Amino acid sequence: MNGVEAAFFDLDKTVVSKSSSLALRRPFHRAGLVTRTALLKGAYAQLVYLLVGADEKKMARAKESMLALSRGWEQRQVEETVREALSEVIDPFIYLEALDLMELHRARGRRVFIVSSAPEEIVRPLSEHFGSVEVIATRAEVAEGRYTGKLSFYCYGEGKAERIREIATREGIDLGGSFAYSDSITDLPMLEAVGHPVAVNPDRELRREAERRGWQRRDFRNPVRLRERLPHVAAPPRRVTAAAVSAFLAGLAGWLYLRRAAARRAAT
Repeated sequence: MNGVEAAFFDLDKTVVSKSSSLALRRPFHRAGLVTRTALLKGAYAQLVYLLVGADEKKMARAKESMLALSRGWEQRQVEETVREALSEVIDPFIYLEALDLMELHRARGRRVFIVSSAPEEIVRPLSEHFGSVEVIATRAEVAEGRYTGKLSFYCYGEGKAERIREIATREGIDLGGSFAYSDSITDLPMLEAVGHPVAVNPDRELRREAERRGWQRRDFRNPVRLRERLPHVAAPPRRVTAAAVSAFLAGLAGWLYLRRAAARRAAT
């Protein structure tokens, strides 16, 4: 097949160093969409996600939690909240290495896709800051402008690979010459769908699989401030400072709890 090639990037912990959906709970709280209890649970979940990663069971629980949480929300309000909060929740959490790779692939004539289990309403506004990229993401069911609590498409696991193959067949993309980047073993189907899979900041299982198969491995370590890299990104409002302090304290409390639990286990 002699079609155009593409590069497919997972979002969380591959392009963004945190969970994009969990990171938005604080802006959603300010908008009246999330309770304080859900906010604190989100801070703890974010800490666990960063420390141990997300396996299939954690992703399933996160999906059900988000569906229950978002039932009845207005789609337009969610989109507006996301756009207003972008500079707060993604700066400085975008990997410079990912942005450079996207530019390199575009320079070589490849189409660039963000492929994420996060909702389209989060991924699409965020992706607009990455240059010319296309989006494959989870789609929530909407009725009369509000979320029903159900999904019309869940972009996860084999679902990512199926959608990539569908688009490739329809639009003449040569998957054999294409690239895919991910950190998680749950994205193994997506990585297997292309000729050039790359494990980025891989979890233990994916690192082991990449080593077994001889796949390329990369470690992204340089988050960049988008306001420096992309001047059109607005500075966050001053109220972010207090929010950031609250988030740090919640994370610190969670870390101390995990540390004490680990010490108790070691002592037994």
